[in-house]
Parts: sequence; structure tokens; C-alpha cells
Amino acid sequence: MSGAASEKKLKHLEMIQAVINRLASNSFRVKGWSVVLVTALLALGAQNGSARMALVSLIPVLVFWGLDGYYLSQERLFRALFNCVRAKDEVDFSMDVGRRRWRDWWLAVLSATSWPFYAALAAAALAGLALLGTTGDTT
Repeated sequence: MSGAASEKKLKHLEMIQAVINRLASNSFRVKGWSVVLVTALLALGAQNGSARMALVSLIPVLVFWGLDGYYLSQERLFRALFNCVRAKDEVDFSMDVGRRRWRDWWLAVLSATSWPFYAALAAAALAGLALLGTTGDTT
């Protein structure tokens, strides 16, 4: 591979790696926001004695879990593209990661880095619901 082609390949790999880094950063932010939002809703429910707020806190858990799964599935596709480009000799600067499948998203949602985190958040929301449901009124 010539020096110019090698430089192009390196630039292409850097572009792909930048996308991977952004997706990983977004996933980290989603996890952080989910903790903040669920905690705030549970605190608001505890302050008002409202079990509904604890129930409402389950909604962001599910939404952020799905979004985090999306970011992880995309990250996996771009990692596969990175490996494909790394092995190729020609450089076409393609960022096409191929066809997206629901199965990839489900596998990401159920990954070892995702489900324990969001299951723990859901358990906290359900514990808050149980505590507020027995001690407060449901208004």
C-alpha cells in the first residue's frame, strides 16, 4: 500500500473511530441522565407522598434503556465497519454500516452492560412505588 493510500486509510479509520467515540459518549450520557431523572422523580414523589411519581419514574427507565440499546447496537455496527476497513486495501470512505436489524437492537438492550444497570434502576423505581404506595396516598 502506497503512502497516500495508507494516509487515506488512516483518515477513514479515524472518522469511524470518532463516530464510535461519540456513540459511547452518548451511551454514557444516557445512563447519567436516566439516574438523575429517576432519582428526581422518586425524590419528588417522596416529598409529595405520591406513589404516581414513582410509577412515572419507570417511563424514563424504559425509554433510556431503549435509547442506550440503540447507541450500543450502532456502536457495534461501526466497530464491525472499522474492522472491515482495517482489513481492506482500497479506501472508499464509506460509512455505510449495513442493514440495521431489530435483533441487533434487542441483543444490545439485553447486553451485560445494559440490562443490569436498567434493571437496578427499575428495581429502585418499584421499591419507591412500594414504599410510597404503603405510606402515602396515590394522588
